[in-house]
Amino acid sequence: MEVRTRFAPSPTGYMHIGNLRTALFTYLIAKQSGGKFILRIEDTDQERYVEGAVDVIYDTLRNCGLNWDEGPDVGGPVGPYIQSERMSMFKEYAEKLVESGHAYYCFCDKERLEEVRKIQVASRISPMYDRHCRNLSPEEIKEKLDAGIPYVIRQKVPTEGTTTFHDEIYGDITVENSTLDDQILIKTDGMPTYNFANVVDDHLMQITHVVRGNEYLASSPKYNLLYEAFGWEPPKYIHVEHIMKNATEKLSKRNGDASFNDLIEKGFMTEAVVNYIALLGWAPKGENEIFTLEELVQEFSIDGLSKSPAIFDPVKLKAINGAYIRKLSPEAFLEKALPYIRQTVKVRDDIDFALLASVLQPRTELFTDIPEQVDFIDALPEYDTAMYCHKKMKTNEETSLEALNAVLPVLEALDDWSVDGVHSALFGLVEKMGVKNGYILWPVRTAISGKQFTPGGAVEICSLLGKEETIARIKKGIEKLS
Repeated sequence: MEVRTRFAPSPTGYMHIGNLRTALFTYLIAKQSGGKFILRIEDTDQERYVEGAVDVIYDTLRNCGLNWDEGPDVGGPVGPYIQSERMSMFKEYAEKLVESGHAYYCFCDKERLEEVRKIQVASRISPMYDRHCRNLSPEEIKEKLDAGIPYVIRQKVPTEGTTTFHDEIYGDITVENSTLDDQILIKTDGMPTYNFANVVDDHLMQITHVVRGNEYLASSPKYNLLYEAFGWEPPKYIHVEHIMKNATEKLSKRNGDASFNDLIEKGFMTEAVVNYIALLGWAPKGENEIFTLEELVQEFSIDGLSKSPAIFDPVKLKAINGAYIRKLSPEAFLEKALPYIRQTVKVRDDIDFALLASVLQPRTELFTDIPEQVDFIDALPEYDTAMYCHKKMKTNEETSLEALNAVLPVLEALDDWSVDGVHSALFGLVEKMGVKNGYILWPVRTAISGKQFTPGGAVEICSLLGKEETIARIKKGIEKLS
């Protein structure tokens, strides 16, 4: 049988990391079996609907390489793929359940239901429908329907025995039927509830595997009872654990946690985000954790999914992002880095951007780190002479002044202002003076950058700035130290 999976997001304008992980796992399960990955838009909750949100879903999935085989914009044999366009059929399915004795009309109004709830709460009973309309006679039902009394259709859950369902992560789970509520299937306006529409849609779309958050574990017995009532084969369930911000808080939009787009705006690469999200709740078999999407299709296994919540670790994501940045070709890195370089390097057009990129690439984990790293190039920032003091380099203000005074004539006389030329000049001076490298290089780097941390060392920065600017900054350093 062909594997068919679906991602069924609501268009709320925000692609949460948890949603994207569900889409990724769903995609991987389909693709590793040569199956179909289906996109279904569940837009029936109009209160949460955000204009343009469907495009956010399309763009995010496509940017991540999660291309769907069937969906609203590409069509397919079991459409429509937008839930609001499927509304007319759900009531018909619910009425079939009424006819077979697996559902019933409920005429209770809001006031009565609220009163029942208050009594149950006061009695410390878990609130659930008291089944008041469950055993109405056919005559009573007809009378109420003829009178136009508003109603809902509820699932008729067995009150005795147990229901067992299987989850691919948690195994067999058995619940007492007495703990299950007679959930609403069709609301008073004739629209289906989320749970009922999901079951019908998944069956009609021939979905074989359903990936969702484990908050839906409690609903799964009622799903299974619906499948059983219709005589349908239930899909395989994969209930994944939450992604946590820390040990006690879940990631959420309400808490201001990052969406996929937020991470991209913070300088993360799409490939790195997808790679990292795959590792949230899934453990590969070997030591390697860096995978392309194509490699994930080969490596992913439901057996590797965890029952424990995954902690979203920004440090690990940043490290993975750095690994992807280092894998870029020099040309590709420069293309991606240049807009960030230009945020602070706005005046100098004469610098060797390829050289700058080459020293930035091994030191960059986030593209958004770049502007601050290169903000000294246009103009020397103000700095304190205490920066010349470095315990490891064994330098202080006095030794730094000596070093800069020795460096200045060497650089003024230098004709070959290339990386190799500057390197030979500075290291030749180190050898001549019989000092450690840092004795010369640290003061030079401080004088020409005004920063403790720079992309590249003194040699590369001298070459980038050019002879005239380098000498001017060294003279200013001598002046500050004198």
